[in-house]
Amino acid sequence: MANVISAKNVNKSYGDFKALNDVNFELEKGRILGLIGPNGAGKTTLLKAVLGLTNYSGDLKVLGLDPHKQRDELMQRVCFVADVAVLPRWIKVSQAIDFVEGVHPKFNRELCEKYLKETKIKRDSKVKALSKGMVAQLHLALIMAIDADLLILDEPTLGLDILYRKSFYESLLNDYFDSERTIIITTHQVEEIEHILSDLVFIQDGEIVLDDSMEEVGQSYFEVMVEKEFEEAAMALNPMNVREVFGQKVCLFNGVERSQVEAFGKVRKPSVADLFVAKMRGQSKAEGQAKGEVA
Repeated sequence: MANVISAKNVNKSYGDFKALNDVNFELEKGRILGLIGPNGAGKTTLLKAVLGLTNYSGDLKVLGLDPHKQRDELMQRVCFVADVAVLPRWIKVSQAIDFVEGVHPKFNRELCEKYLKETKIKRDSKVKALSKGMVAQLHLALIMAIDADLLILDEPTLGLDILYRKSFYESLLNDYFDSERTIIITTHQVEEIEHILSDLVFIQDGEIVLDDSMEEVGQSYFEVMVEKEFEEAAMALNPMNVREVFGQKVCLFNGVERSQVEAFGKVRKPSVADLFVAKMRGQSKAEGQAKGEVA
């Protein structure tokens, strides 16, 4: 299957600050990728590189194109929703729909109207009269009505209530996504998207610290609520993270067989949020040890 994105040794620096450090990953067509990282980790810089909005060093191909040199061609096949919806405050909703229909040949007005019917947005309202959540809803309806090969959503439901967030992701799966489309989502609300993801990338300090399919995550990582009598045996296997819940140790393992830990207690697949926290703590600990060794 063809790769929608292929990144090899991609680097980006701002002066002495390295925003991207030898980033390598591939994303196949027809996948939904969750790009997760703390603030300042490099998510936005990576998305800018993918969209051709910043220069970089290394080899990066998006839909077979060089995003920096072939951006005009790329933008015919890619849609992007930023974390802050940018729409002119003076424009009416109906005018915004007319404008997008006029400038983008792949815009589906009927589909846009379908999305908007699920909201309380009036067609004669101006953007400045809409709530923050309504502006986000309008922006999403306009973008999702474009037949794009790659859809990039940066905190797409920021400012929306939980009912619309749930409705949005249902529409994304049922009305938009298919085997020919690929989606990248960044969000801090990882619990809301993990059920729709096929792939997962964690980024920290400009480096990829996890790049797996959700299937691989389920096979490689185990979380065990350890019974008291097995705590010593569990700790001997060097869990990558340990936390306490109601006085019981919950250990997260990687690189061990499930059969090795099943006797310790209840075994389950870790949530993306718990895995993310464990990875970030492990990365910080490793960096701290490295600095200590250098010192």
